[in-house]
Amino acid sequence: MRALIEVADIFRAAGPIYRDTHAGHLSLDQLKVMSAIETCRTAALGGHVEACEDCGHTRIAYNSCRNRHCPKCQGAMARTWLAEREADLLPVGYFHVVFTLPAEIAAIAFQNKALIYDLLFRAASETLLTIAADPKHLGARIGITAVLHTWGSAMTHHPHVHMIVPGGGIAVDGSHWISSRPAFLLPVRVLGKLFRRLFLTRLLQLHDQGRLAFFGSMAHLTERRAFIHHLSPLRRKRWVVYAKAPFVGPEAVLAYLSRYTHRVAISNSRLIRFDAAGVTFRYKDYRRNGADRQQVMTLTTDEFIRRFLLHVLPRGFHRIRYYGLLASSTRKANLDRARQSLNVAPPPDDEAMEEPVDFCPPCPCCGGRMIVVETFTRWCQPRAPPSARTPTRETAP
Repeated sequence: MRALIEVADIFRAAGPIYRDTHAGHLSLDQLKVMSAIETCRTAALGGHVEACEDCGHTRIAYNSCRNRHCPKCQGAMARTWLAEREADLLPVGYFHVVFTLPAEIAAIAFQNKALIYDLLFRAASETLLTIAADPKHLGARIGITAVLHTWGSAMTHHPHVHMIVPGGGIAVDGSHWISSRPAFLLPVRVLGKLFRRLFLTRLLQLHDQGRLAFFGSMAHLTERRAFIHHLSPLRRKRWVVYAKAPFVGPEAVLAYLSRYTHRVAISNSRLIRFDAAGVTFRYKDYRRNGADRQQVMTLTTDEFIRRFLLHVLPRGFHRIRYYGLLASSTRKANLDRARQSLNVAPPPDDEAMEEPVDFCPPCPCCGGRMIVVETFTRWCQPRAPPSARTPTRETAP
């Protein structure tokens, strides 16, 4: 069911003026995202006509833009991704671990997205893998599914990475499975210290290599001395690593993953109102507890669009990554070994599984099966059905 207000409605109404006002200050990637969202599920992308096999009711369905920043396109993409990941799940508890960058680093990340987001992935994953392999803690090779988020609930710039980790791993010698404690994976203070050291060391290396760019009020950080001075307080600051209690069963893991893997800066369901005053939406204030955590905010339309575009990722950047036992090159062999150690039957062969069929919602009139009877290309409309009142050609006397 279509939301009353959508991000696409805001972009269609205010996007042209925003582009003119900020001409020369928007990246090509941001412009493409705006265009994709504006045209999503409209005649601009073409579509098809569905007809009910029972009552003959027809409806028009326009194509999706499939852009990873579009709020309307993430549901289908998430379902496809989850179906592919279901076979990777093991019958163990899963932990949710979050690594967050301090605000001082987030400002640098905004001007160097690809480099800093990639460093966030690498430092966080190496931290987990290193501490987990230490015999003083777990002494095992673990698997990690990592998802990058760059926003807070109010769409401010807040880069952090969510990691879903099974409660245990394969022994370093590969002989058996080592389970973590029921409600404890790894000490978060130890994780935070190693994460801080790895990240700051490699961030300084990027600076020494001349790969970081600084603009505006941060231009002075180009000088090495100023950059080291900027980072100095962060070496004594505690870096936040959060670990949540484990999920119970693979179904709970899939349900949780579906809320994180393909999320965008704001969903259409959070929008309340769009008028001359701006855009009103719901958000969570994590400094409050209970019912007070749910708050409402109104931003000017210009500021709402600006915040949304803050989170456009660089082209080709992978926001979902896998490490350890789930690394692509060795995933199948590692999972087979883990199942043998856990005495779990292997999943059904992919080739033996039935091919998924395209799903069409049932007929709104009788609940019957809808099938595609016509397709049409971009900027075209489906052919109108013949009218019963169309006059026939008169025959000559």
